[in-house]
Amino acid sequence: MRNICTINAVGDYLKMRKQEVLHPLVGVVDFEKVDESAKTISDYDALQFNCYAIFLKDAKGCKLKYGGKSYDYDDGTLVFVSPEQVVGLTYNEPNFKPKGYALLFHPDLLIGTDLLRKMKRYSFFSYATHEALHLSAKERRVIISLLEKIQFELEQNIDKHSRKLILANIELFLDYSLRFYDRQFLTRETAHQHSLEKFDALLNTYFLSDKPKTLGTPTVGYFANELHLSSNYFGDLVKKETGKSAQDYIQSKLIEVAKEKVFDLNKSVSEIAYELGFKYPQHFSRLFKKKVGYSPQEFRMLN
Repeated sequence: MRNICTINAVGDYLKMRKQEVLHPLVGVVDFEKVDESAKTISDYDALQFNCYAIFLKDAKGCKLKYGGKSYDYDDGTLVFVSPEQVVGLTYNEPNFKPKGYALLFHPDLLIGTDLLRKMKRYSFFSYATHEALHLSAKERRVIISLLEKIQFELEQNIDKHSRKLILANIELFLDYSLRFYDRQFLTRETAHQHSLEKFDALLNTYFLSDKPKTLGTPTVGYFANELHLSSNYFGDLVKKETGKSAQDYIQSKLIEVAKEKVFDLNKSVSEIAYELGFKYPQHFSRLFKKKVGYSPQEFRMLN
């Protein structure tokens, strides 16, 4: 059984690092300032965060594992962890000392704010660790400056501006991360194109197999898993490469296959629906009409 350390509050992590808790809902750790005699997380196999955590990794020697894959971090890598995620830990070096920064904030900090409503935009919080954000030197300086601004506010006496300014800098941090991820998607276009080609091949194979009958209609999660990607990262990749959501892309392929099958007059619409993985034929007919403009029966009559 794994030895898991649960981080319920921001203060739990700061106390583990022997850092002063300046605010119960948000904290910044500069690992250069962490006392080497402080208890380290190396005593644990994994951490479960019940708050948002962002790590700027500046040292090799530690592997994090999430989503079934390990990743060795290079200098200037950002890792995003959402509440309830469990992150496994392994160490290449027995005396490993972390370098970089950590930003943690509790979901309660966001209650009643515009940022809470925007959090779904930041899908990278559900990316696997091997889909981390690799920063350029200039991008790293932007991130560091925002961490310094947040820390500055934490060190001031709390006034009516404190929460607003802390939240504004966290939001700016996340918006810059969104921009930098867009840049990373562009610079890895060749690798992503390969993943998209593999996705197309897997999609074609799916409909040629018995999987629709055994597994049902194809899902985004199924193909993300086959490509060793998190569902969110896979969805963002397909959206950026094709302009369609992964679900729409899958449904478009399904309708292409359905159109061919509808021409087989020896099969009823219900039989075709079951062959495509639909549990209920009416769901197939509804989707077909929505995408094609005609019901399967009407489409047969047109051709």
